[in-house]
Amino acid sequence: MTENLTRLLKIMAQLRNPDTGCPWDVAQTYATIAPYTIEEAYEVADAIQQNDIVALKGELGDLLLQVVFHSRIGEEAGDFDFDAVAGAIADKMVRRHPHVFGSETHKNRDAQRASWETQKAAERQKKAEISGQKSGAIDGVPLALPALTRAEKLGKRAARVGFEWPDLRGPLAKLQEELSELRYEIKADAPPERLSDEIGDVLFSVVNLARHLRIDPESALRHCNAKFERRFRFIEDSLAAEGRDIADTTLDDMEDRWKAAKRTE
Repeated sequence: MTENLTRLLKIMAQLRNPDTGCPWDVAQTYATIAPYTIEEAYEVADAIQQNDIVALKGELGDLLLQVVFHSRIGEEAGDFDFDAVAGAIADKMVRRHPHVFGSETHKNRDAQRASWETQKAAERQKKAEISGQKSGAIDGVPLALPALTRAEKLGKRAARVGFEWPDLRGPLAKLQEELSELRYEIKADAPPERLSDEIGDVLFSVVNLARHLRIDPESALRHCNAKFERRFRFIEDSLAAEGRDIADTTLDDMEDRWKAAKRTE
């Protein structure tokens, strides 16, 4: 173990000391720390998207701290410690890469991915048998995942057992069908809960289409968000340069500036 990692583990142990540690750190549990763990993972992704390597180093440290924090709580409870966590993931990586650490061979990346998914399915089945939980095709997809990511994983799981369109025509037609149903409900002045249901169907269909195109919908939407922010700020900045406020600008003027922003990209 490296000197800095050993130091970090000791720091966390000191912070969690019930007599001399930090009251806030001592009070934390798996559940109270979980939201911070999710937040730090997103901040890592944001640093990568921004191509900010300096920030990435810092954010990876913040994420590592979350692993150390959970591991310390586990050690205090007698559940597991950091070494056990590291050992478990090391074992898993060896197990899921028989083409690297064993005698198995794969013709290409698709074959390797298929082997990986087969191994994951076997692990889920074994885990379900031990815990007594259900082990259906779509069981075990974490509820805490972002909705788009979870929709993609649900679609992938269902596809593995044959619940899948043979080509792009299927998801494209399904998207058009769901859009038509949404238009109908809008014209019928449907209540908000009904419109919400139809919007959900449209979004799920978009995710399925993205999956067929091998596009990560969460990443695609993040990219679109960044593009919207960039273009909208162009509108604000161009108006500010003229001494004008966006709140007092016509929609036509903003649309012209939006098009100008697109031309600069």
